[in-house]
Amino acid sequence: MATKSLGVVLNGVTGRMGYRQHLVRSILAIREQGGVELRDGTRVHLTPLLVGRNEEKLRDIAAQHDIERWTTDLDTALGDSGQQVYFDAQLTSVREKSIVKAIDAGLHVYTEKPVSETLDGALDLARRARDAGVKNGVVHDKLFLPGLVKLRRLIDSGFFGRILSVRGEFGYWVFEGDWQSAQRPSWNYRAEDGGGIVVDMFCHWDYVLHNLFGRVGAVTSRAVTHLPHRWDENGELYEATADDAAYAIFELDGDVVAQFNSSWTVRVHRDELLELQVDGTLGSAVAGLHRCVVQPRAATPRPTWNPDLPDTTPYRQQWQDVPDNVGAENGFKAQWEQFVRHVVDDEPHPYDFLAGARGVRLAQAGLQSSAEARRIELPELTL
Repeated sequence: MATKSLGVVLNGVTGRMGYRQHLVRSILAIREQGGVELRDGTRVHLTPLLVGRNEEKLRDIAAQHDIERWTTDLDTALGDSGQQVYFDAQLTSVREKSIVKAIDAGLHVYTEKPVSETLDGALDLARRARDAGVKNGVVHDKLFLPGLVKLRRLIDSGFFGRILSVRGEFGYWVFEGDWQSAQRPSWNYRAEDGGGIVVDMFCHWDYVLHNLFGRVGAVTSRAVTHLPHRWDENGELYEATADDAAYAIFELDGDVVAQFNSSWTVRVHRDELLELQVDGTLGSAVAGLHRCVVQPRAATPRPTWNPDLPDTTPYRQQWQDVPDNVGAENGFKAQWEQFVRHVVDDEPHPYDFLAGARGVRLAQAGLQSSAEARRIELPELTL
């Protein structure tokens, strides 16, 4: 069996996402399976070079996972002739500068989102990558969730007829950090460090809506900081300057209206932490991270509004599960395989830097809409 080797610089592997999802569950999982298989049967073996700021953590991670090479010097890693791909999972505030260096070094670039803190920065990266002829991609993991894969299958089958609306509920209660430790790092709640749920989640909602239902043409939103004070990892009280909840209406091509509530200050009363309800002329579906249920037009019950009597209708029992049919694997690993095939075999990659810039623009427009209390239109984005 023919094999190829692809050197990958991984920057930010000491962080939660960089380590767990991208190194352990993607790069190392691909190594364990014998590489990424191409169309002709060739297998591409990924050779990681770890980069980070903490020498002790890098050494421990490398030793734990039998990785030969690591460094705290990004310039040294990018100058290594054996590297073809650069990956970035750093804080958003330092990402753009590092990606520029990788592009200038001639490496193909794959990165966590958002690709930049600003739309101008994101578009500049897209132009730089285009002009340098390097392939580029941004993480779009939500599309690989089993529930959304089932939703995609329903859309492709014509199950919904004409789609009318989408309602999204995402979030959970993130502890303030005083009497119980927070589930998310404190920088998430400081705007000066790139935090905020709009910046974090609207990039996701853009590619989810765009790829499943249609381009976002306008947004009206309200971003709120419900909890103005939190406690950091050292137990120190700090001011939460970033939004921890956002309530938005996205207007999509085809007159589809999408309403999304995103919150780190909500207690969960739903089956999964993310749920999308899609209503169409021929049927409806509710998709979560894993499960998806449907109610077709011909099997839709006839609810009757009567507030004078208790409603004993078993509404949840009136929906039917969508079967798995195909096995699901980790979405981050699937994306890595997709990008490797794009780099080595020139297979299509649907989420490049321009698409990443579109997500950054939606986040900026959401914040602008909230600050100015008005609807923001979003024309087609081009380079």
